[in-house]
Amino acid sequence: MTVLRRAAWLFGLAALLGGCAGSPHGKPTRTSAGQARAARDRHQPAPLPAHTGIAACDDYLSSYRACHRAAGIFAPGQIEPRYQEMRRSLLRDSMDPDIRPVLAARCNALARSLRQALHGRPCEATSTSTRTDSGG
Repeated sequence: MTVLRRAAWLFGLAALLGGCAGSPHGKPTRTSAGQARAARDRHQPAPLPAHTGIAACDDYLSSYRACHRAAGIFAPGQIEPRYQEMRRSLLRDSMDPDIRPVLAARCNALARSLRQALHGRPCEATSTSTRTDSGG
């Protein structure tokens, strides 16, 4: 038991000292609050573009709703919020110079997975489409 108590005491002391190491010593000033506000303002996300500019990703997004409906992957009420999240994610990543070079491969993989989930079925036509299929 003595060893456990010492270990617990040392762990607690280390946690206490570690927690205090990053705290400022003294009262916060208006300058530091102003600097924090300026830093926060600089890190506001840039507005998202309308398209990724990557054909594979823009194609994937344009067919997302219809293909997910046809595949039955999500409940109908979940498709739109999931589409919006995927869209935001791909648009945001398209603006990141570290991620953009691999984004086409990611979108191609997403499209491939979706095609597999469709099991050869076509994606639904949009509700404004007047196209009819003539069976085959």
